[in-house]
Amino acid sequence: MEDKITITEQSFQRLEEKETEQVTGYRHSVWKEIRKEFLSNKAALFSMVFLSVILIAVLLAPLSPYDPYEIDISQKMQGMSASHIFGTDDYGRDYLTRALYGGRVSLLVGFCSMFITVIIGTTIGVFSGYIGGKLDMILMRFTDIFLALPSMLLMIVLNAILQPGLVTLIFVLSLFSWAQVARITRAETMSVKERDYVIATKNLGAGSLRIAFNHIIPNILGPVVVAASLGVASAILMESSLSFLGLGVQIPVASWGSMLQSAQVHILDTPRLAILPGVLIMLTVLSFNLLGDVLRTALEPKIVK
Repeated sequence: MEDKITITEQSFQRLEEKETEQVTGYRHSVWKEIRKEFLSNKAALFSMVFLSVILIAVLLAPLSPYDPYEIDISQKMQGMSASHIFGTDDYGRDYLTRALYGGRVSLLVGFCSMFITVIIGTTIGVFSGYIGGKLDMILMRFTDIFLALPSMLLMIVLNAILQPGLVTLIFVLSLFSWAQVARITRAETMSVKERDYVIATKNLGAGSLRIAFNHIIPNILGPVVVAASLGVASAILMESSLSFLGLGVQIPVASWGSMLQSAQVHILDTPRLAILPGVLIMLTVLSFNLLGDVLRTALEPKIVK
């Protein structure tokens, strides 16, 4: 009996060592493909540079000499100058500083909702695809309900019912975004679980949790990463839309959407108040979409010669 256990453990060890070598080689190949795609795609390279600049700028926003919430009526609606690069708003606050702090909120909402969405969607998708049967049917019908719901309308209703704020915004965005990730991960799981190394691991006596975490999830990370990058862009756009309607972050906290809402009163006489947050939203969402396209191309299966 002990000899059989020893042989089984040795088989597991050899299988995992072989898989580790394959995964290491695959990772090297993936990074090479991603680098190749970025170097051959100038738009994607620009998007990566722009996102890096935006992330660094919003993280260093506290270094600005201006307080984004301090009201100074004597300085209101000033034009562009050396002291105020993008002028001031109708409360005398430096507009560039407000935009940087607003970017912190918008990006925080985008990344947090994406993180929660990926966790929920991947968990449901993997267990639904791997276990199958009645559990798969129940989870997928539950997922179909969320996919069929008018998400934007329900987001507005929930934000109106619940207390508006950052936590509520992240919760609402995550609630209506996980279903697409679950569909993707379920399809990938159903494909991966039929492969030889997963069947061999199962026949050697590995449990479902061990197979899911050690063999299935690492092999479906490609589509999940692509869905995550696109999810950040979608969350930023939805946050901007809700904040523009007054249902996102509340005064005095700034976000790009709330800055657009405040700028609509002065859109005819001072259009720069709408241009800066509008351009930041457009370029950030476009950059994340381009990043998702590059990752999709780099991570898709290729024939190795």
